[in-house]
Amino acid sequence: MPNLEHPAYPSATLLHLESLVPCRESQVSMLLSIFGERQQFSFPSIFIYGHTSSGKTYVMQTLLNTLQLPHVFVNCVEYFTSRLLLEEILIQLQSCSSETKQTSHVPCDTFNDFVRLFKQAVASRELQDQTLYIVLDRAEQLREMEANILPAFLRLQELTDRNVTVVLLSEIVWELFRPNTGCFEPFTLYFPDYSIGHLQKILSQNHPPEYSVDFYAAYINILLGVFYMVCRDLKELQHLAALNFSKYCEPVVRGEASERDTRKLWKNIEPHLKKAMQTVYLREISSSQWERLQCDDREPGQLKGLSAHTHVELPYYSKFLLIAAYLASYNPVRTDKRFFLKHHGKIRKTNFMKKHEKTSNHLLGPKPFPLDRLLAILYSIVDNRVAPTANIFSQISSLVTLQLLSMVDHNDQLGGPRYKCTVSLDFIRAIAR
Repeated sequence: MPNLEHPAYPSATLLHLESLVPCRESQVSMLLSIFGERQQFSFPSIFIYGHTSSGKTYVMQTLLNTLQLPHVFVNCVEYFTSRLLLEEILIQLQSCSSETKQTSHVPCDTFNDFVRLFKQAVASRELQDQTLYIVLDRAEQLREMEANILPAFLRLQELTDRNVTVVLLSEIVWELFRPNTGCFEPFTLYFPDYSIGHLQKILSQNHPPEYSVDFYAAYINILLGVFYMVCRDLKELQHLAALNFSKYCEPVVRGEASERDTRKLWKNIEPHLKKAMQTVYLREISSSQWERLQCDDREPGQLKGLSAHTHVELPYYSKFLLIAAYLASYNPVRTDKRFFLKHHGKIRKTNFMKKHEKTSNHLLGPKPFPLDRLLAILYSIVDNRVAPTANIFSQISSLVTLQLLSMVDHNDQLGGPRYKCTVSLDFIRAIAR
């Protein structure tokens, strides 16, 4: 692991900074070399991009706060218009200057007004003697504002003739930002995703003091083995690690296993991790509610918890549509007459129980079905008569939007749309109740 080195900052400060940004030492070293010393002019604009939860915002905030560099940090989602954005920058600039104690609201309608007011705000001696950094988080929102906002921020150092650097943080690449008319090209820096080794190292740093480091590292290894393929978000993994650690420790607390007995610990935590897998990113209940549900032993043998699938609220006919879609996906076409017609005649069982049909259809997955079959099953399972109105078709589209149904696209089909049911049997049982 390379150590951070810079002649302008004490080694103790850089060592502390290095401990705060694990697995991002190369990016921080690059930023330090671009920033230079406090009084030196830095690059006019820097564009930092990477996927969600790759450490862009955290690294910039930690770097500027640890080195105590004057900066303005604005989230473009919160200040979604140019006027709100420019005024917020000026308000934070007033608080940075020790000579200007008041933080009065100054109207700023155009970027020309912003340049004039910006020069007045940085007139203090402290801000003139060192580089000022303006960090715009979620900078992709700038593309929704006036056409001159983004090019003007990229040339803010030239327009104001002040020592200022604009840092843009975004999840998309610079090629999607560049205007058709051209603009000043910023210095681009990429933050790659955390690897599984990086996540293991970062998550293991938060171990509780009452347990050993190796014990918590083994727990993180189990957690990543379950969730890494479906979740790379560091914040979500930290939430999951804190939420399920108490359940992992239960055998050790009860004295049934030692910290090295990983087999018993894994058997105890496995069903709870599988349940948490269904609710990744949803945050449908709070941490305290989850803990109360896991501690409630009124229903032994059944894993307790909430799932978005079993608590979703749907319109009346959407529930029947979903049940009909599930029946159409998992039942063969030739069984429709037997299951959904009252007077279907005699059907010999030997015709249905062929060798290749003894395998459960749930193991084979859902099969596509046409729209007319879905509606036919719907009419047979609903007690009252249902007219094929636009309301029914709009509810089918809503189920596709909610990803409870998926549309199967085949360019060579002329007979209409085909669908698949994407929900589980537990979901359908909950809806059918």
